[in-house]
Amino acid sequence: MDRAQLLSELHFKMARSSGSGGQHVNKVATKVVLSFNLYDSLGLTEDEKTLLKTRLASRLTSNGQLQLHCGETRSQVRNKRLVIQRFFNLLQQGLKTEKTRKATRIPRAVKQKRSEDKKRQSQKKADRRPPQI
Repeated sequence: MDRAQLLSELHFKMARSSGSGGQHVNKVATKVVLSFNLYDSLGLTEDEKTLLKTRLASRLTSNGQLQLHCGETRSQVRNKRLVIQRFFNLLQQGLKTEKTRKATRIPRAVKQKRSEDKKRQSQKKADRRPPQI
């Protein structure tokens, strides 16, 4: 993953943020929309692309565009910085290798305790029932 190459491939659009703020919100475009074409990227290897295609499938458009937006702050520059940071965090999470789970058995003592608890609970309920004649 080449960060400098990826940064050059990012496209930004500015839009008006939602929410309250009165006149300021209505006249200033502080929301930043980042778009990145995963399929045409030169900053990622083919292996990284295929991994990201599967892991980020729900976030990609039909033509391979990844879109992120940020309108949290009143500053366009801060929003741009935040959306770039989110983009790289998302890529790192998508490329992280998952650890394989080691199969473990439930210890005998735990099984025995569970069985005893069930018997105790069953006896409690049986004691509540009226006696059968």
